[in-house]
Amino acid sequence: MNYLRTAIVALAMAGALAGCTTNTAPGPTAETVSPPPLIPRDVLFGNPRRYQGRLSPDATKMSFRAPVDGVMNLWVGERGDFNSASPITNDTGRGIPSHFWALDSQHVLYTQDQNGDENWHLYSVDLQSGETLDLSPFEGVQANMIGQSEQHPGVVVVGMNDRDPRWHDVYKVSLSDGERTLLAENPGYGQFFIDNDLNVRLAMKTQPDGSGDILQKTADGWQTWFNIPAQDMLTTNIVGFDEANEGVYMLDSRNRDKAALVHLMLGEDTPTVIASSEKVDISNVLVNPLTHEPFAYALDHIRPVWYATDDDYAPVIKEFNAQLSGGSQVLAQSLDNQFWTVYTDDSDSSPVYKVFNTDTGELDKLFVTQPEINNLKMTKMQGVVIPSRDGLELVSYLSIPLEADPDQDGDPSTTSPLVMLVHGGPWARDSYGFNSTAQWLTNRGYSVLQVNYRSSTGFGKDFVNAGNKEWARAIHNDIIDAKNWAVEQGITTADEVAIMGGSYGGYATLVGLTFTPKAFSCGVDIVGPSNLVTLLESIPPYWESFRQVFYNAIGNPETEEGLALMKERSPITHVDKIQRPLLIAQGANDPRVKQAESDQIVEAMKARDIPVSYVLYPDEGHGFQKPENNLSFFAVAESFLGNCLGGRVQPVGDDFEGSSIDIVHGLDYLPEISEKIQASM
Repeated sequence: MNYLRTAIVALAMAGALAGCTTNTAPGPTAETVSPPPLIPRDVLFGNPRRYQGRLSPDATKMSFRAPVDGVMNLWVGERGDFNSASPITNDTGRGIPSHFWALDSQHVLYTQDQNGDENWHLYSVDLQSGETLDLSPFEGVQANMIGQSEQHPGVVVVGMNDRDPRWHDVYKVSLSDGERTLLAENPGYGQFFIDNDLNVRLAMKTQPDGSGDILQKTADGWQTWFNIPAQDMLTTNIVGFDEANEGVYMLDSRNRDKAALVHLMLGEDTPTVIASSEKVDISNVLVNPLTHEPFAYALDHIRPVWYATDDDYAPVIKEFNAQLSGGSQVLAQSLDNQFWTVYTDDSDSSPVYKVFNTDTGELDKLFVTQPEINNLKMTKMQGVVIPSRDGLELVSYLSIPLEADPDQDGDPSTTSPLVMLVHGGPWARDSYGFNSTAQWLTNRGYSVLQVNYRSSTGFGKDFVNAGNKEWARAIHNDIIDAKNWAVEQGITTADEVAIMGGSYGGYATLVGLTFTPKAFSCGVDIVGPSNLVTLLESIPPYWESFRQVFYNAIGNPETEEGLALMKERSPITHVDKIQRPLLIAQGANDPRVKQAESDQIVEAMKARDIPVSYVLYPDEGHGFQKPENNLSFFAVAESFLGNCLGGRVQPVGDDFEGSSIDIVHGLDYLPEISEKIQASM
C-alpha cells in the first residue's frame, strides 16, 4: 500500500459496537450443506482475462481490453485470432475504461479521465501508424462523443466545454491530425442531435419547469419544434435520424406511460408508433447501420427478450432469442449488419462476449471474460416481483448462498444474513446477470436482495416519477418493504440485514441508518451524498441542463420550501440517530459526490462519539477503477460485514499491495484490518 493514516479513537467507544457482534447461525436442518470454498477476492474483483470485446465495422478485426503489466489496455487482432492480438495502448495508471471503433475501421477511439475527475478526453489510435492522438487536448475540459457517419470516414463529431464549462460546443474533429471545425456554439442547450450527414439539426433546451424544448435549426435560427413535459424527461429521447434525414426515431412516453418506439417527421406533431409494451419501456433498439431504420428492440422485465419490428428480421431475432438464457446486450454491429458483438451473462457463470451472424443465425463465442470463474461454485440469481405497501410492483433480484438454498430455486432450507444491495442513480436499474458483488456476498454466506425501487428506469414514467420528492420517504419504504418481504419468505431474519450501495445506493445506506436506525444491522456507504443541499451546490458545471431534474426530484434550494425539504431529507440532519456500525468509502476526486459529502458526516459522527470507519482513495473518483483499490476496499468491507453479520472472511493477504487506501478514521472498529496493518509495520 502507498500509505495508511489512522485517527486516534478512544477504546471505550468500542462498546458502542455491541450491536454488531456475530449473530448465532440458524440451527441445523434435516440436511446440513457445507458452504463452498472461499472464492478469492482477486478472482471476482481483479482484472478480467479480457473484457469489452468489439468487432470492427468491417468485421475483419476485433478489439478488447486486457491487462498489460496488470493495467487494462486496448488490444487489437484479426477477428477470432487471439494469437494475432497485441496491445495498442500502454497505459500504466488506472487503465483504459472504455473504447469503440471509428467507422473507417482504421482507428480505435477511447475515453479516459485523470484519477476519476470525469474530465474525459477522447483519444484516437491509428492502427496503421500506431500513433495515439488526443482529440480534445485541453486541460480541465470534458469531451463527449456525439456521433459519426459512414458517409464521412475519418472524422467524428465531439462536444467540448472549453469555451464555457457549463456547455459543450459542437466540433467536427479529424482523426488523422485532430484538427477541429466548429459546427455549433452552444448558447445554453443540454444536447445536440446531428443527422446522418453530420449536420447539427436539433437541440434540447431545459425549461425552468423541468420540461425540455426540442429545437430545430432553420435558416432563421433555432425554432421550437415540440416540448417534452417534465414528467417525460427521463423516459423520452431521440434515437436518431431516418435515412432521408427528414424525421427521427424516438423512445417516447408522451401521452402514455411506457416509452414506445416511434417515428416522427420533422416539423410534425403526431408520431407513428412502431412498437410499444404495457409492461415495460422499449429498450436497446437495434438500428440498421446503413438504412438507419430500427429493426429490433428489447423488453426487459425480469430478463431481456428481443423482438423484431421488421418482418424480414423476425426469423433472425427468433434464432437469436433461442440461443440466449440470461442477460444480453448488442454492443456493436458491422456496417453491413451481418455481425453483431453481443455481451451475454448468465448469473452463475462468467460473462461471455459472442458474435451473432445474422446470415447463418449462429451465436458463437468470442471470449470468456473470467474463465477461472467457471470452475467455481456460483449462486443463481432469481427474478422476483415484490409488492410495495402502496401497490407498486418492485422488480427485484435475489441471490441466496448455496448452503442455504442447495437447489438454487429461491426457496431456502434455512435463513441466512441478508445484504440489501442498493443500485445508484436513482435513475438506473438492476438487471439480471452476473454480478461480482452479489457472488462475493453469497460466497461469504449472505443472501443478497437488489430491489428496483421507485425512480428506477425501465418501468414507465409513472414509476420513475413516483420517486419525486420521495427521497428518504417512499423510495426508502420500498427498500424496507423488500427487506420485510425477505423476512416473511424465510430468507433472513429481521435482525440480520445490512444495507450497502454506491452513489444513490450510498445515500440510501445513510438514510437507512439515520431515518430507520434499528432496521439494519450495519451499513456500507460508497460515494454516497450525506447532505442534499451541498450535493446540489457542488454538482459539475456541465450538469447545468440537468439541474432542474434534480430540483423536481429532490427539491429546489432556491425556494424556502425546497430548501427545507432538502435539509429534512439529508442524512446529515439526522446523524445523531445512528445506532449501527457504518463504513464509508470515498474517492477524493469525485466530481459528482465530492469528498466533502463523506467528510462532513464523518466529522459529525466523531463530534458525537458515534463509531464510523472511513476509507479514502486519493486517486479515485465516483467509484473505484484500479483493481488494487477495489481489492483493498472489498477486503475492508468483508471484514466489516463479518464483524456485523458473522459471514466468512478471507484473510487480507496482500490485498492492500499497490493500493492508495487511506483509512482516515475508525481503524479500531476494523480489528482484522488493524491487526494486518500492525503486523506489516
